[in-house]
Amino acid sequence: MTEQLLSWYRARSQREQYMVLGGGVAVLLAFAYFLIVPLSDALASAKARHADAVIALGETQVRVDAVKQMQADRAAPLEGPFESVIRARANDAGFALTNVTPQGSDRVAIAIASARPGALIGWIAGLESSGVLIDQLATTDNGDRTVAVQMTVKAQGQ
Repeated sequence: MTEQLLSWYRARSQREQYMVLGGGVAVLLAFAYFLIVPLSDALASAKARHADAVIALGETQVRVDAVKQMQADRAAPLEGPFESVIRARANDAGFALTNVTPQGSDRVAIAIASARPGALIGWIAGLESSGVLIDQLATTDNGDRTVAVQMTVKAQGQ
């Protein structure tokens, strides 16, 4: 087969041989182009998919870390009946409760006649960090740098 092709090529004039060689080179260049360009596009596409996957992995790891942190920060179960816990914590913070109304086993409405706003906010933050959530809060200015408070608290997860 190669001898027949070689004898056919040698039977051509020099000008035809140059044209056949030029056509062969053009076919090889076209073949190489259509082989290499799709491969480079595929490589670029793979790099882009890899970058997207790395970003998604990082975002997922951040979310997993946030969930782990939330689980670590989860408040301990309350000790005793909810109403008693709220009374004790208000007493420990120096607040005199004027009204305590249980609203089920997991919710209590309380009233404080006079509280300094800074101390009140600190006490509320302490309650929330220990698993007690503020459901409703209403304050009224007493005119003497204190506020009257009406609030409903509930146990976290209830």
